[in-house]
Amino acid sequence: MTVSWIVTGLGIIVSLLGYYLTPSAWGYGILGFGLAHVLLGVLDMFRQPNRSRY
Repeated sequence: MTVSWIVTGLGIIVSLLGYYLTPSAWGYGILGFGLAHVLLGVLDMFRQPNRSRY
């Protein structure tokens, strides 16, 4: 769960950086990269951990 919060937090920071650079193509790319990390971090929070059968 801690890793999910770290990924989400870093995604927010990168998204904000991309938002401030948005008039350029680099800004849109960085914004999308950050938003993808936010989405993956949130989805990871809802994932059930694999339990060992042994």
